[in-house]
Amino acid sequence: MTRPSSSETVVVLVHGAWHAALHWAATQRALARHGLASVAVDLPGSGLDAPVPTGFLAPGQPGLTSEKSALSDVTMQDSTDVVLDALVDVRTRYRNVVLVAHSAGGGPASAAAEQVPELVDHVVYLSSFVPAGRPRVADYLDAAENATAVQLPPVGDPVELGAFRINPLSADPADVAVIRRAFLNDLPATAPDSWRQFLHPDLPLTTFTTPVPVSPERWGRIPRTFIRLTDDLALPPATQDLMIAEADQVVPDRPMAVRSLPGGHSPFVTRPGELATLLATVALQPTTR
Repeated sequence: MTRPSSSETVVVLVHGAWHAALHWAATQRALARHGLASVAVDLPGSGLDAPVPTGFLAPGQPGLTSEKSALSDVTMQDSTDVVLDALVDVRTRYRNVVLVAHSAGGGPASAAAEQVPELVDHVVYLSSFVPAGRPRVADYLDAAENATAVQLPPVGDPVELGAFRINPLSADPADVAVIRRAFLNDLPATAPDSWRQFLHPDLPLTTFTTPVPVSPERWGRIPRTFIRLTDDLALPPATQDLMIAEADQVVPDRPMAVRSLPGGHSPFVTRPGELATLLATVALQPTTR
């Protein structure tokens, strides 16, 4: 059993639905204080150069409920390839590669780990989709255990749009309040509303609907940790625990390590220092692989 050093460790960060690499910035600064390098990826349709519906930023948001998404052709493999590219790149320079996925980012992260397990030394699920028990994000969103989750106000028909669309810039305070409660229920009431402009309105339909098969022989051989967010309203603890339990049934001889962090769905925004400390602890723990 060997303990990796910080100089030979890198953390690859995969964001969740409607988010982007920039959401990890404060956590990356905190990881650097622990001596850890990190890389945050933008999945297809995310980031500062991502396309948005033509009316999204216009007065009155014309056509927002009907304009087909520019992300309608994005596949799960497209998202997986972004993660794989990052893993291939960092593997040339780091002995210990820790892959961290948040929320729906667990889909492409798990697919990448399954397809090329030798690129990953540890997978960390931050209140994230684990496909071992049920292969689609939608399977867990529809589970009875997830009945208390905050439901985001939808915009338009996802099938017709080719994306799950939300409107963080809505003029309706009630809709904005629901989105904030889902992602940032622990954000201080006095905090500015600037968080809204950093959420992308469209999420590729395939993120929730495409199965992500994983096997005990490949994905299951990689050490895994699940970080439970105990006050999460978007993916409640009961749903998190269901995914952990079902994953352990698939790989009973190598169960998931479980840690807990207080707070809501977005600790990279509300408590990045605490999150970075926990990630550093997990990343630098002794490994038997």
